[in-house]
Amino acid sequence: MKHLPMKSKLVTIDPEIMSGEPVFTGTRVPVRNLVDYRSAGHALDDFLEGFPGVKRREAISFLKQSSSALLEYCCDSQSSR
Repeated sequence: MKHLPMKSKLVTIDPEIMSGEPVFTGTRVPVRNLVDYRSAGHALDDFLEGFPGVKRREAISFLKQSSSALLEYCCDSQSSR
């Protein structure tokens, strides 16, 4: 089992859990579900209602950290051109 390099252990990747799909730690809820919900325009509350095993603070932390990681990646990619 391994955790994604985030500030805390929000996400777990374990071949024994959901075939290795990244999930919120302590659940079987793929983080992709949160991204899909938000991308489709659904409110965070809709996601949390559908997946009560994920706490609001976990979902918000994941969104903030993944956003920061994406921006950092994009900025690094542009500066290396």
